[in-house]
Amino acid sequence: MKRILSLLAVAAVSLVLAAGARAQLGIVAGLTSSSTMMNTSEDVKAISLYHAGVTYKVNFGYGFSVQPSVLYQVKGAKLGELDTATDDDFKLKTGFVEVPVDLQWGPEFLAFRPYVFVEPFVGYVVSSSDKAGDADQADISSSKSKFEYGFGFGGGLEIATHIQLSVQYFNNMGPMFSRDAAASQASWAERFKNFKGIKFTVGILF
Repeated sequence: MKRILSLLAVAAVSLVLAAGARAQLGIVAGLTSSSTMMNTSEDVKAISLYHAGVTYKVNFGYGFSVQPSVLYQVKGAKLGELDTATDDDFKLKTGFVEVPVDLQWGPEFLAFRPYVFVEPFVGYVVSSSDKAGDADQADISSSKSKFEYGFGFGGGLEIATHIQLSVQYFNNMGPMFSRDAAASQASWAERFKNFKGIKFTVGILF
């Protein structure tokens, strides 16, 4: 699955670069509110983090467009005590270099364009900051899976062909931790699934 999504992303970027006549380069940034699914009933709270990067949109006519981006995306979650022997809340925070590819459709009006989109994405872990008990913290950060992949969907509004406002639900797929961590049957590796959440994004197209 990871290889298929990676090939789709590369193919989409190649298509975009070959169609520069109706393309716009831009910058994007926004809020990422994420949490993590759990295999237990523990209370999980979302953390508001951020994303920022560059984007490249190509219009194909009839309301269709493709918009790949390269982002620095930070996702995380917060829950209660990871280990009942400690009093510390557990905070999970991971930074990814992420490549999402938006497949958009929306009617074009005179000064604005509402649109809906689906978005497959792939990413690679470049930073990790976890707060837990002293004995577990280093193990948790080093045991995370290096690659991520998933999907998102949402809607947006494009104003005067240069400003984009969008909201999206996303869901990471695959394991959060490596096979070695899962095989070790560590308590934290058994309890976590993967990230999910909502992104609010503002884009400026040139």
